[in-house]
Amino acid sequence: MSFIKFIIGRLKAVRYAFKGVFLLLRTEASLQVQAAIALFMTIAGCYFGITATEWIAQTFCIGLVMGMEGMNTTAEAIADFIHPDFHKKIGHIKDIAAGAVVITAIASCIVGLIIYVPYIQVLFE
Repeated sequence: MSFIKFIIGRLKAVRYAFKGVFLLLRTEASLQVQAAIALFMTIAGCYFGITATEWIAQTFCIGLVMGMEGMNTTAEAIADFIHPDFHKKIGHIKDIAAGAVVITAIASCIVGLIIYVPYIQVLFE
């Protein structure tokens, strides 16, 4: 019986996790933009026929940026809950969380350029 309870507990956890994904997509404009970019890049990957290794890199970057955006949203929500009024240290914490998103986004853009520039150059030859 304890194995069944364990499985039921894991299924509930997955349900809550997907609830969080949909909540992020429904309420966070930044994540909506990133989801649109992810869709565009997925279409580009299909169009250019990128390699399996390139798909792995692209998928990892998409997941990393969107996951980091979720963590940024979490940090901001906790900070606002703990200290709803403006506070210099809370602003500092929020800036650092946003900076982490920017770092992953810049790295992902570089990966995207490494993947797609050669494909785009072929179009213009």
